[in-house]
Amino acid sequence: MTDKARPPRVPYREKPDYTKPLLMVPNEARERLRKRLAFLYSAEVADQYLPELERILKVHYAHKPDELIEQDRGFNPAARFTEKDIIMITYGDLLRGKKHSPLASLAYFLKGPLKDVINTIHILPFFPYSSDRGFSITDFRSVDPKLGSWDDIREIGREFRLLFDGVLNHASSQSLGFQEFLNGHPRFNDVVVHYRSPDDLPPEQRRLIRRPRTSDILTRFDSINGPRYVWTTFSSDQVDLNYRNPLVLLFVIDVLLLYVRRGADIIRLDAVTYLWRELGTDCASLEQTHEIIKLFRDVLDVVAPGVALLTETNVPHEENISYFGNGREEAQMVYNFALPPLVLHTFYRGDCTALSRWALQLAYPSMTTTYFNMLDTHDGVGLQGVKNILIREEIDAIIERAISHNAFVSYKTGADGKDEAYEINTTWWGALNRSESGEAPTLQVKRFVASRSISLVLKGVPGIYFHGMLDTENDPEVVKRTGSRRDINRTVIDEEYLDRALSDPDSRMSLIRPRLRKLAEIRTSHRAFHPGGGQKIIMVSPAVFSVLRVSPDGDERFLTLTNVAGQETLVEIALSELGSGAGVWGDLISGREHEVRENVLRLRLEPYDIAWLKPLS
Repeated sequence: MTDKARPPRVPYREKPDYTKPLLMVPNEARERLRKRLAFLYSAEVADQYLPELERILKVHYAHKPDELIEQDRGFNPAARFTEKDIIMITYGDLLRGKKHSPLASLAYFLKGPLKDVINTIHILPFFPYSSDRGFSITDFRSVDPKLGSWDDIREIGREFRLLFDGVLNHASSQSLGFQEFLNGHPRFNDVVVHYRSPDDLPPEQRRLIRRPRTSDILTRFDSINGPRYVWTTFSSDQVDLNYRNPLVLLFVIDVLLLYVRRGADIIRLDAVTYLWRELGTDCASLEQTHEIIKLFRDVLDVVAPGVALLTETNVPHEENISYFGNGREEAQMVYNFALPPLVLHTFYRGDCTALSRWALQLAYPSMTTTYFNMLDTHDGVGLQGVKNILIREEIDAIIERAISHNAFVSYKTGADGKDEAYEINTTWWGALNRSESGEAPTLQVKRFVASRSISLVLKGVPGIYFHGMLDTENDPEVVKRTGSRRDINRTVIDEEYLDRALSDPDSRMSLIRPRLRKLAEIRTSHRAFHPGGGQKIIMVSPAVFSVLRVSPDGDERFLTLTNVAGQETLVEIALSELGSGAGVWGDLISGREHEVRENVLRLRLEPYDIAWLKPLS
């Protein structure tokens, strides 16, 4: 999708040009960088490593052509995100064709059904890896040859903004750096968090550590110097990097800047919650972790101000939004992890009360920060975001309903040492619909599209997972074959099958596609949906989620109504709620017009109907 509001992408040079003037880091920025390093380590260590950090920035800057330097000089952070932004999340190989590499097949698909609708592509880790579907990286600087090449990434980046994964918390146990650690190379001695004995991490400390998994926190590896017990937050193949070692931090910054040069417009900080470990604490969302993110932000503000940070922190909502910082110094975007389970809760009950009350108090710290409003991801639906929003019985009800739809549940170790539900592993279609329910396919399609509309109308940037655009059902047999619950939402689609389904006018996919496309086209054509615009949640009915959106300059407004129930609902809204005296409102979805009578706008919504109303006169 060509976004005329943004300048065209200017590629970096493949090699640095040292005949041009080198970067001169402004004194104020240099002092901020030094203070960040001093906070993490000490003033002495900061003075020791700051020159190396500056060298890394100068090398990156030498790759920038003059046109890009000038473009960055005029960059406006408040214009970073617009109403035209819709992000698609996908693995590089979820779509396979016979004629292309997986990444080339993805590029072909994007230029077809999604052309002019999606403008940003989040390609989940596309680097060589040993496990966890790409999140156990063996080489942070290369593209997995089974997927394609950097040229394929560059080709996608010609027409779409790119979102890359910064998998910063851990590396593969097969990675070169960790193998050098096992080989006793002195330079790599502190590259990971490790102990000589498991007793060095006593039971009382282990009980404090917040865990996203139920596996042991330490994994034994045999090194040239004897057994070493390595901190492994996520799995025995994912060894946690040691940020107490300044060289690890500098390595990661160098990698992030490589991603910028390769076309990243947004960098997702994966599992950033667990970046720093401090004994005596729960080792999650520590102040050092926030300081590292601030340092990343400072680095990008100096050499790549157009690149944004997105934090992936599947934690309770209050903690999650702490990664905005004060709205000017940390992530420009955070995952809205409370949204997906709240939407399921809403459609399971046919009642949007909890969703509306939560949306009423959503905080937006500044004009340069926003939420990533996704409903599903490659993992399914996380549950931590609603931990302090819904009560335990309500969360259990979501889980039970999803399980009845052939979903699975993954667990973490809770604060009491017992297993606690962490996420529901499901496709979005499967979470909402059961093929054996006997419902009409058209009703299931309406429910599916209505749920997706929630992420399109809420203030923020909507995201949609590849399978979340399709009618992919939950297939328990996939999980039985692979042993991984998350694989239920990661099925590889054959390119020819997808083409056939989209060309069959009677397929569910053909019913879904034009509906979603129309919603996306309306959203991306109207400034009222700008992430920096206004938002008012109107409690009109438990069955109807109502959001009034207003453009940043106040000259355009939309009233969006979503019937979350399977029954017809009468909606009545006083004009005083809408901030407009218009006597006629037009629905851009159905084309119908609705007259205001006695200062009240009235309309009937069929089950799972959506109405996006604009004042006409």
